[in-house]
Amino acid sequence: MNSPSQSGALSLAHLPERAQIVIVGGGIVGCSLAYHLTLRGCRDVLLLERRQLTCGTTWHAAGLVGQLRATHNLTRLAQYTTDLYAALEAETGQATGFRQIGSLALATHGERMEELKRGASMARCFGLQVDVLTADEARALWPLMRTDDVVGAVHLPRDGQTNPIDTTQALAKGARSRGATILENVRVDEILVEGDRAVGVRTARGDVRADVVVNCAGMWAHGLGAKAGTTIPLHAAEHFYIVTEPMACLPAQLPVLRDADHCTYIKEDAGKLLVGWFEPVAKPWGMDGIPESFSFDTLPDDLAHIEPLLEAAVRRVPALGEAGIQLFFNGPESFTPDDRYLLGETPEIRGLFVAAGFNSIGIQSAGGAGKVLSDWIVDGHPPMDLWDVDVRRAMPFQRNRRYLRDRTVEALGLLYAMHWPFRQPETARGVRRSTLHDRLRAAGACFGEVAGWERPNWFAPAGEAAEYRYSYGRQNWFAFSAQEHRAAREAVALFDQSSFGKYIVEGPDAEAVLNRICANDVAVPAGRVVYTQWLNERGGIEADVTVTRESETRFLAVTAAATQTRDLAWLRRHIPQEARAVAFDATSGQAVLGVMGPRSRELLARLTDADLSNAAFPFAASREIDLGYARVRASRITYVGELGWELYIPSEFAQGVFDDVSAAGADLGLRLAGYHALNSLRLEKAYRHWGHDITDEDTPLQAGLGFAVAWSKAGGFIGREALLRQKEAGLARRLVGFALGSPDHLLYHNEPILRDGRIVGRLTSGMFGHTVGTALGLGYVAGEGEPLTAEAIAASRFEIEVAGERIPAEATLRPFYDPRGLRVKDLRPQAAPFQAA
Repeated sequence: MNSPSQSGALSLAHLPERAQIVIVGGGIVGCSLAYHLTLRGCRDVLLLERRQLTCGTTWHAAGLVGQLRATHNLTRLAQYTTDLYAALEAETGQATGFRQIGSLALATHGERMEELKRGASMARCFGLQVDVLTADEARALWPLMRTDDVVGAVHLPRDGQTNPIDTTQALAKGARSRGATILENVRVDEILVEGDRAVGVRTARGDVRADVVVNCAGMWAHGLGAKAGTTIPLHAAEHFYIVTEPMACLPAQLPVLRDADHCTYIKEDAGKLLVGWFEPVAKPWGMDGIPESFSFDTLPDDLAHIEPLLEAAVRRVPALGEAGIQLFFNGPESFTPDDRYLLGETPEIRGLFVAAGFNSIGIQSAGGAGKVLSDWIVDGHPPMDLWDVDVRRAMPFQRNRRYLRDRTVEALGLLYAMHWPFRQPETARGVRRSTLHDRLRAAGACFGEVAGWERPNWFAPAGEAAEYRYSYGRQNWFAFSAQEHRAAREAVALFDQSSFGKYIVEGPDAEAVLNRICANDVAVPAGRVVYTQWLNERGGIEADVTVTRESETRFLAVTAAATQTRDLAWLRRHIPQEARAVAFDATSGQAVLGVMGPRSRELLARLTDADLSNAAFPFAASREIDLGYARVRASRITYVGELGWELYIPSEFAQGVFDDVSAAGADLGLRLAGYHALNSLRLEKAYRHWGHDITDEDTPLQAGLGFAVAWSKAGGFIGREALLRQKEAGLARRLVGFALGSPDHLLYHNEPILRDGRIVGRLTSGMFGHTVGTALGLGYVAGEGEPLTAEAIAASRFEIEVAGERIPAEATLRPFYDPRGLRVKDLRPQAAPFQAA
């Protein structure tokens, strides 16, 4: 590796006035990006490091390289990183210290073992070698540990560890060899922005113009991004580990040991043990900003903070109690509010990308992150679905330093905490509240958080605490949510859906603009709702929305809460500069109530003189009506599969409307319902959810949404040509619905799908269907070299693997409940529900 004097000499080189791509930050992520950009043929790449390469957080990382992450695509990226590091030394001649010694994750109770086994099942979807072990088998791999409290373990033989400094230098060397320039001791003070585009950087040594700027500034990325008007939500926290004196008793090639129930990881390194922790209550650092002078610095020791966890580590590995501590280390790492890193082009500024906030997994993420971001920059779009880490998921409020500090107290520890289904964060809550929040809370709402919104997930009856008791089985709210579900199917349910993202698109050219963006035809009469997708040029689904035509020149587009920032950026960037149309966010101005169920018409008719009959108010109609004392927009649309209306209410009228609806429905079986019921209801109808069942990698044809494509409308639409090619070729991959043959198991997502005994896909969504009476799932099934037809699906034997157990499942391309949609259109009594085999 380069010595400081050798690499520092580069900082004396001439600072160019221009570069095609400027990368700010010389940690492992910035160097990986430079390396991968040069692999894509980019030569005019300039990386600027304020001090020396690796000096922020990279240099003190533990260097763990795991492959199995929480989601499908993050695991794909981690796999790529492992393969890259395995070959990097041979390519560059720079030693990296990479060793594939495996990893061993322990479980000390049944629920942790369930989590590990579910992870092992997901790993098999990617072809990862994974072994589920007994306690004795685990001890054979790690003979120094006690296993009297261990109930089992999972072993991934191809996981590894690497030297972070040497690996970064190898990436830098590879980038330089293909033409990149890397300059150290060049401080970037701000990103230059003209209009809505990044045009370069301002440094202590002068300006550099650029076509693309990438913020890889680590802990400094938040402040640097804020100066440019972008939201980069991350915050530093203290992170502790110790290194022992040399231990003669250490076996060679010990796998990395993860004892998550005691917040501990342990790795062997040059005859010593490194022991680190992700404690439940962390210590945020740098609340007033990261000092400019901070480089290869450490933070003060705090043995009292970590002492209980050190004692637990000694109980796990008694030899630690006899070993001297050579180093007690405390250094900062940056964490994001949801423990996933930030990647991609910022929604606020074109040409400004970010790769930061790696939540202490930057070493194992850097290879994959660098590759996909380089592809994004060169090709103009991401190479795969990256929603898990897309910076466009961040909400503007999340740059708030107080919010970030408070969430970071919890975020660090969540890495090793139980990853319960439906787990909700506990810190920095109450940020965004519906105007109905207090009424819902008084009615027993147990709130979850999405994009800062407090949303009722379920309602506790009188005498029950409105709080989660987590498990992998039927949680404490299961029966209550079932009652809410049944109310929507049998009577009427009331949902607060105020968190919808809402945009107004207005102007003489609004119709033409939207019809180019939308796959469906929005050139409809005023007072109609159109369900549609927004596609990219490859036919992938960028957004899943409804568009309501309010007048000749005004439209209302509605999307999910989580995609509010992302979808608005997509919309605005596809309005031609010369178009006479504008789009603005109206989310905060309107509350939304969903009144859903077979008695919804009867309820609303008590509050309005509007004609709500099928003839006067058919499905997909939208009208402004008087309701109680308010004037509201009522849209006959549903996400639950029943007769119902969404009521769009000016916020100041929402409480009055809520009170009137609640009173009018008291004798009709009205029940308040939450988002868990909404999820179970929509899965019975096989309604898709963007980010799970449909993404920018999936097309409407693959997702079974071809009915929402207006193939022949004038002017076409973005993605039409790609869809036509796919339509002609036939579908080798399709979204299929599954119902478990056993009602005793629960599905969440990422469970493997087996067709005739072979893994052919994974579930993208899962929930228990209370009307159908079993767990339901949606997931893509890949054909085997031929189009995947309904007949081929019917002739196949399907199973879903749940924590290692294969459960027979019924597969269908039709909804599980009311497949002809008669309930939604209120045309006849309920058809027989889908019955699992």
